[in-house]
Amino acid sequence: MVVELISVGTEILLGNIVNTNAAYLSEKCAALGLSCYYQDVVGDNEERLAETIRLALSRADIILLSGGLGPTEDDLTKEVAARVMGRNLYLHEESKTAIQNYFEKRGLEITDNNWKQAMVPEGCIVLDNPNGTAPGIIMAENGKHVVLMPGPPGEMIPMFETSVMSYLSKLQSCVIYSKTVKVCGVGESKAETMIKDMIDEQTNPTIATYAKTGEVHLRVTARAEDEKAAKKLVKPVVKELKTRFGDSIYTTEEDITLEKAIVDLLKEYKLTASTVESCTGGMLAARLINVPGVSDVFQAGFVTYSNKSKRKTLGIKKGTLLKYGAVSEETAKAMVKGAAFLTKTDVCVATTGIAGPDGGTEKKPVGLVYIACSVCGHITVKECHFSGNRAKIRENSVSAALELMRKCILQSDAISER
Repeated sequence: MVVELISVGTEILLGNIVNTNAAYLSEKCAALGLSCYYQDVVGDNEERLAETIRLALSRADIILLSGGLGPTEDDLTKEVAARVMGRNLYLHEESKTAIQNYFEKRGLEITDNNWKQAMVPEGCIVLDNPNGTAPGIIMAENGKHVVLMPGPPGEMIPMFETSVMSYLSKLQSCVIYSKTVKVCGVGESKAETMIKDMIDEQTNPTIATYAKTGEVHLRVTARAEDEKAAKKLVKPVVKELKTRFGDSIYTTEEDITLEKAIVDLLKEYKLTASTVESCTGGMLAARLINVPGVSDVFQAGFVTYSNKSKRKTLGIKKGTLLKYGAVSEETAKAMVKGAAFLTKTDVCVATTGIAGPDGGTEKKPVGLVYIACSVCGHITVKECHFSGNRAKIRENSVSAALELMRKCILQSDAISER
């Protein structure tokens, strides 16, 4: 079946808010096996909204609208959608009670315009909204399904997951199952080249590549009569990807991040870890600390941004900084060596570079970053050249540092002998 997404709100058109709803719904619809060919954004204008809905109905089986269900005059989605579908509105007593309870529970005054949200189209399915005041609505007629959901993600996402997803899944005659293979240390173009023959020959399952910062995700998707059959189709493809990418694959689980995989690796080998950062300014430590349970392995993180702090905190010799500079292989080695000594940790990672936009030279341009990793005293240094703005260079530096950290742990002779 074909689905079309309509995001309603002038604030989206003006760029005042980012349309995260469309990204979320696109991913969920793909997982349900729904084909999405168009996404629309329309402002709070009655005629333009009506035109957008009519056009969507002419080319899609399912229309998912988000936004415009609130109490104000410019919240028009429900009224316009009902008019397009030829339905009158009536007062839904259960929704009115839910709105009243919502306000009373929070000790807020109910203004009269809030009762507008309790008006629903005749013959519709009303969806509860425990996270807000506007209920969701489903209208179905002649094989067309129009779903209205609130705009705030904190209301839309729970409603979709608790009510809308199950409704949509029942419309499908088959099951879609996906498995994501996450790869680090391999660029998108190289990854695609490595599996080009598989992509060229694919029918069911299919393989899609997604470029992330410092990573590539390969999503294998199969369509079958039930989940068991779909998993059976996916399994040999994932096995072949593991053969081709080897240790570059850090997980095949959707909810596992690279930092989570590293923390799990540290725990598996009973290793302690620390970080010391210059250009990334604590971002590397923050990524690791985002992982629940990291306190079992992470000891300390240093941000030694100035040369003075590198000397005073880490004991780097003044001569090293004068001769080679703060951004150099030698300084990166000294940073990781000093931090590992201070923290007595098994694994330590250091970053030093030029994030820009200023500070670059012909010999050391903006984007030059050195990353060092010490594992049980053995130090590896990687020279990187990144492009983009300051934020992008720092993000890429963190991803590269995590990738090097994982690689050094896996390849360490000292750890393999444990």
